[in-house]
Amino acid sequence: MIPSLAAGFLACLGLIVAIGAQNAFVLRQGIRREHVVPVVALCTVGDLLLVFAGIAGLGPLVAAHPTALSLTRWLGAAFLAYLAVVALRRARHPARLDPAAEGPASRRAVVVTCLALTFLNPHVYLDTVVLLGSLAHQQSAVWAFGAGAVLASATWFSALGFGATRLAPLFARPRAWQVLDLVVALVMAALAVTLVVA
Repeated sequence: MIPSLAAGFLACLGLIVAIGAQNAFVLRQGIRREHVVPVVALCTVGDLLLVFAGIAGLGPLVAAHPTALSLTRWLGAAFLAYLAVVALRRARHPARLDPAAEGPASRRAVVVTCLALTFLNPHVYLDTVVLLGSLAHQQSAVWAFGAGAVLASATWFSALGFGATRLAPLFARPRAWQVLDLVVALVMAALAVTLVVA
C-alpha cells in the first residue's frame, strides 16, 4: 500500500509542478492574498475528482471521444488567449498594478476562473484521467495510488498558494507585478497556441 501511495504522489507531482495556467493563477492569487483558501481547495478537489474518475474507468471513455476533447481544446485555447490579453493589459500600465488600487476580485470571479482553468484544459483529462488512471491500475493498491496523487495535489497547491503570500513584500512595487503579468501573459499565450496546434 505504501509503495502505491508513494508512486501516486510522485506521478502526480511530476505532472502538476510544471508552470502552467492553473499554477500561474494560484501563484497570483497567493501573492495578492486573495481567496487563497477556495482556490487551493478547488484545485485540489478538481484533481481528486479527475484522478478518481480515471481510476474508476473514465480514462478509456475520454480517449474514445476525441470530439469532446477537441471541443475542450478550442474552448480552453480561447479562454487562455483571453487571460493572456487581460494580463498583457495589466502589464502595460505598471502604475495601476498595485493590488490595493486595482481592487479585490470577487470570490465568484475567482472561483469561475479557477474552475475554467481546471476543467477547460484538455491536457488535464489526458494527464489526470487517462495517464494517472492507467498508472493506478499497474499498482497493487489502486486506490492508494489515487490517494497519493490527491495528496501530492493538495501539497503542491497549498505550498504554491500559501507560500506565495511570502512574496507579497517583493510585489509591493508595480514593476514586480508588471514582470509577473508579462510572464503570465506569455505562459497563457504559449499554452493557447500549443492547444491549437497540438
